[in-house]
Order: sequence, then C-alpha cells, then structure tokens
Amino acid sequence: MDEQDDLDQHDDGPPYGRAEAIDVSALNTALCGLRLLGGDPFLRMQAFNLAIVDPFLTNLEAQVLEKLVAEERTPVPEAAFLSAQSQMWLFAVYELLRTWRQRAGEMIKWAENGGLEQKREALEKDDGYQHFGRQFRAGQIKEVLDDPGITDAIRRDLKRTHILFVQLEAIRISLAKHEVWKKGNSVALRPGYGRINMWCGALDYELENGQYSMGSVNRRDIAEGIRALLTSDSVPSDEEIASFEEFLRGPRGTPFDDKPRSGD
Repeated sequence: MDEQDDLDQHDDGPPYGRAEAIDVSALNTALCGLRLLGGDPFLRMQAFNLAIVDPFLTNLEAQVLEKLVAEERTPVPEAAFLSAQSQMWLFAVYELLRTWRQRAGEMIKWAENGGLEQKREALEKDDGYQHFGRQFRAGQIKEVLDDPGITDAIRRDLKRTHILFVQLEAIRISLAKHEVWKKGNSVALRPGYGRINMWCGALDYELENGQYSMGSVNRRDIAEGIRALLTSDSVPSDEEIASFEEFLRGPRGTPFDDKPRSGD
C-alpha cells in the first residue's frame, strides 16, 4: 500500500484531530478513571508520566510528517528518534495497563472466592515498619468489602479496555519480543518497522499473524483510544471481543497456529 492508498481510504476527512486541539489532561483523567487504577497513587504517577509525554510525542509526530512532506523523503534522524520514543511510550502504557488488569482480575477473583478479608488482613499485618504500597492495596480491598458492587464496575472497565489492550499487547509482543501475539516461538514479519502515518505523523506498526498483515496501529491510535474512554461508556459484548481476537489471529493454516505464546 502506498501513500495515495492511505489517503484514498480516508476520503471522508482526516481520521485524527489537530494536535493543538487535544486536551492535555484527558489521557491522565481517562486512565485515573479506571476503577482501582485511580485509587492507587503510584499507578496515578505512572498515568501522569504518560500524559505529560504524550503532547511532546504528538508534536514530534507532526514535525516529522511536516518535514517528510516538505522534503519528499523520510527525515531519517528525526524518524529514528520518533521511533525510539514511540516504542518507549507504548511499552510504558502496556506495563501500566497490564499491572492494572492483573490487579483488577485478582480483586474479582478474591471477591468471588471469599478471599478478600484474608487478603486485607495479610496486607495490614504489622511487620514493624510502615509499608505505603500495602496500605493502599488494603484500603482498596476494604472499599470492595464495604461496597461489593465495585466489582461490577471493575469488570466493566476491564471489558471497556479489552480490545484496546489486545491491540497494544500485540504491538508490544512484536516490538519487544519479535514474536506474534498468542503464537509462541513465532517470528514477527517486520518487528520494529513503522511507516509514517500521512495524517498525523505517528508510526504505523503492523498488526500481523506471522504471515498476513491484519492492519496497523500507531501510538496516536492508542492515546486516542484511552482518551475516548472519557466520552464513550460502551462495553463490547463477549461475542465482539471473541470476534476481534479471532480476526487478529488471522486465517487458519498459518505457521504456529494453536501454539501457546511463550511467557513474558
């Protein structure tokens, strides 16, 4: 696909808003609006870090695109720096959401098997020193004990972010491990290779299954997806989630099908 193909696909208008129109606080607000994440000051710090770097990268993406158009060739030094910074940002977002999703899943599991009180007591055990991290975790468990309905909100947030997280996870596996999502011992097609998006300048990374390209996603897409949590409360159905994951796996009969992905 060449650049003209990219433009023809979006003849209904630009798919991205102007960089200067982005609310710089929206990404942090959206992340901290997720149940359990916003209640932990240390996770909030990570969300804040991502939010303050986002406008820097958005402007950098726009500058790379502007130079590409002006010079009619890839500005290699600038694009290389953008690639490095983009990958670091994507890794950081992945780790924050992975940590939150793991913690959310554990909270639901403890609520379902009656283990919340036992876990709270273990975290509040007096070991002779003050442990701030454990105190905050214990406080969150107490909130769920006092209001069991919180678990429904946690489940909802997990589903609201599921497809976005899977896209991020697939890109992270390719960039960091040079493997294909959910396919262990596989080899990614072009790990780390990104094309400059002709609308916003962010680097488009392939969503692929080891043989076929299933589309692309870039850093701006992930940032916009997070910000969209503020304005959309829609929750995908189990069928929609399963359908998306099946699509991402690609046609059957490709190399490494049905082999479990190696551990992280």
